[in-house]
Order: sequence, then C-alpha cells, then structure tokens
Amino acid sequence: MPADDTRSVKKSAGAFRTISEVAEELDLPQHVLRFWETKFPQIKPMKRGGGRRYYRPEDIQLLDRIRRWLYEDGYTIKGVQKLLKDGVTDDAETAQPDAGEEAAPVSDDQASQLGAILADLKEIRALMT
Repeated sequence: MPADDTRSVKKSAGAFRTISEVAEELDLPQHVLRFWETKFPQIKPMKRGGGRRYYRPEDIQLLDRIRRWLYEDGYTIKGVQKLLKDGVTDDAETAQPDAGEEAAPVSDDQASQLGAILADLKEIRALMT
C-alpha cells in the first residue's frame, strides 16, 4: 500500500480541518485564507502550537459564503464586510427584489443623474461597437 493512501481517509463532517484541507476543499490558495482573516474578523480559526490553523465546520461555511459572494456574486471586500456586519447569512437575503416588489422612490434629481449616466453608457457602448 502506497504511503499517501492514509491521506485519502475522510474526516467526519464535524472534524476540524487544516488550512491546506480547507484551501483544497474551497479551491482557494492558502494565502487567500490567511488574507481573509485580516479582512474579516468573523473568521477565527483555532491556532495551535507553531501557529497551525484548525478550522471548525462553521468557519468553513463562512469561508465558502465569503468565496461565493466575492467570486460568484461580484461583491467587493467592503461589500462582504457590510453583509457580515449587517448579519446577512444567506444568499437569498442578498437577492434583488422581485418584480412584484416596489422599489424605493427616486427623486427628480436622482432620476436626472441616472438618465445622464445611462446616456453616457450608451455613448460608450456605441463607441465600442
């Protein structure tokens, strides 16, 4: 039996994971996980001797949610920080209002500004084609 067969043993769902295991599971480089720890105080892996990080299942869920918001939904780091600060925990809570829901009213000044922006965007698009 090859020596690396022992690495293929599956951990239980509640087991703690090392940073390398989490990075592989979420398809992220380890340095990104360490960087996110500096940007999102909600990420608090346990640290043992030598600074080794051990992530709990809830840490991994949070990291996966942050990954989706950043890479799939297009949020910025500041945007994700605000979502977490506001207590948003589910993607459904970040969804746009349904067509049947009423949008917030727009003032005449805002409408004028939006109209000017739209005209500028249309002009830019015409230049690109």
